[in-house]
Amino acid sequence: MRKIIFLNVDGTLVTYENRIPASAVTAIREARKQGHRVYICTGRSRAEVSEELWDIGFDGMIGGNGSYVEDHGKVVMHQRITPEQCRHIVDWLHERKLEFYLECNSGLYASEHFETEAVPAVHAYMKGKGQDSADLQVRDVFEGIRFGENLYRDDVNKVSYILSSYQDYLDSIEEFPDLKPGTWGGKGETALFGDLGVKGIDKAYSIERLLEHIGADREDTIAFGDAKVDIPMLSYCQTGVAMGNGGEEIRAMADFVTDDVEKDGLYEAFQKLRLLGENGKPD
Repeated sequence: MRKIIFLNVDGTLVTYENRIPASAVTAIREARKQGHRVYICTGRSRAEVSEELWDIGFDGMIGGNGSYVEDHGKVVMHQRITPEQCRHIVDWLHERKLEFYLECNSGLYASEHFETEAVPAVHAYMKGKGQDSADLQVRDVFEGIRFGENLYRDDVNKVSYILSSYQDYLDSIEEFPDLKPGTWGGKGETALFGDLGVKGIDKAYSIERLLEHIGADREDTIAFGDAKVDIPMLSYCQTGVAMGNGGEEIRAMADFVTDDVEKDGLYEAFQKLRLLGENGKPD
């Protein structure tokens, strides 16, 4: 039976140092040779998916934690924050002196002082993942991020901002009942960043839309993830696999837990699920 496979990117397909394990590339390419479909299902917007990632070979992607769906180059769904909502978010964050960036398919657009103010949060994020970040710059993590451009936009998938405290997130729930507030960053779901996205949208919702588009059944789906935001798609899909480096909550609810992303966990899970042919050997 041909499967439909959904892969989170950061912490699942890509290591916390932004490296793609060779064994993961082998697993994806071999699975597709066997007739399985493989999609990225990520919080990243399309502009954050590098050519290196696309060159692995995918059938499409779900981006912006579900706001964007693409199948073989065709846009299936794209739900954006409205211009009015964007203006409200930008003004509120400016008023609270919280630095942020807008996530769009055309690129990432940062607030005036994000590049300097984000350094502690970025270092904490990498340290929590067990990685040395002493020489890491914000532009190394947010590739292609742009500064000094208009922040009142009509093409925003979601907005991420630096939390000064967890109260910022709690206040965002009250301030934006028309949006979906969340937090991310750090091992064990430590809140370093807040985000605001389209209400009613998550990875599971968009997987359902994609399945309708391609005429596939839910019972043929497999999802891989490592963070709390991936829990809806692991719950929705027939088989949910958590990475060993994932947070406690997702590891507890998954059908099974594979090894860490750095330790060929993706390849091992593909092998266990019999997605590979006889030639599916890791490089």
